[in-house]
Amino acid sequence: MKPFTRTIPLMGTNISLYIEGTDAEELAEEAVNMLIRYEQVFSANSEHSQLAMLKKEAASHPLRVDKELYDLIKIGKEHSLNKDSFLNIAIGPLIKLWRIGFREAHVPEDTEIKAVLELLNPEHIQLDDELQTVHLFKKGMEIDLGAIAKGYFADQVMSFFKKNGAASAMVDMGGNVLVHGDSPTGSSHWKVGIQNPFLPRGNAAALVSIREQSVVTSGIYERVLEKEGSQYHHIFNSRTGYPIESNIASLTIIADRSLDCDIYTTELFGLDAVSIIHKVNKLKDIEAAVITTDGNLAYTDNLRGRIEPVLR
Repeated sequence: MKPFTRTIPLMGTNISLYIEGTDAEELAEEAVNMLIRYEQVFSANSEHSQLAMLKKEAASHPLRVDKELYDLIKIGKEHSLNKDSFLNIAIGPLIKLWRIGFREAHVPEDTEIKAVLELLNPEHIQLDDELQTVHLFKKGMEIDLGAIAKGYFADQVMSFFKKNGAASAMVDMGGNVLVHGDSPTGSSHWKVGIQNPFLPRGNAAALVSIREQSVVTSGIYERVLEKEGSQYHHIFNSRTGYPIESNIASLTIIADRSLDCDIYTTELFGLDAVSIIHKVNKLKDIEAAVITTDGNLAYTDNLRGRIEPVLR
């Protein structure tokens, strides 16, 4: 079986697909079509996506959406309402206000931030399971699934590969890595690098060994706005309207599903390093590694023997 690799620029990143199995090239092409369709439905930056239609219409009346979008909104709302969660899928108006990562990024006035805070309550997203509709209680509300969508896409693509007989595969959604089967080196485990938050992209701070799992890292280094000697990163606290303040430079979650990795990297990011490790140690089938702003690496008990720091 000849392996096939495909890389495409999509969703603001480079997506890499690796497949070993019968009809690997055809599977890759079908996966690309899946991802293009997902972008058309889920994109927060397109005026024509179903998600954009919610912003335009769902405040005036409930709007029916595709099942996949509905299911992800439902999962996102559930985790947004968890006690002490820093995930909030209603955060759209705040993201649009700051625009970090885009040319027009700026530091808003306090009055502007306070004006959008009342639009960020996930309880004001009303869902109807029977009709598969979404209704936003306040005009100006906007759902943003950017924190969890790539994990969902990775899981769907990998599920498609497995159903069609891929012996081994990798989906890399520009940071969301999900693997299946043996690695290309012939090893039963894959070694995935955790980005060093203090060095350019491609420099690993540690390597983690995984099998049939996903690795996702969120960090304050990914998109940054520098203004008048201050730096503002793209991970926001929807209670204050400003970027989260903690001692975390990056948080990596390892789990069977990439969606779970996305959820917990966002849900836990506002906690300090000790609290994150303590909390994840109590969770089943979830592993975590944190790099603090002063350069220390810490990880959960279940990662011992599977993570190696990269010395520099």
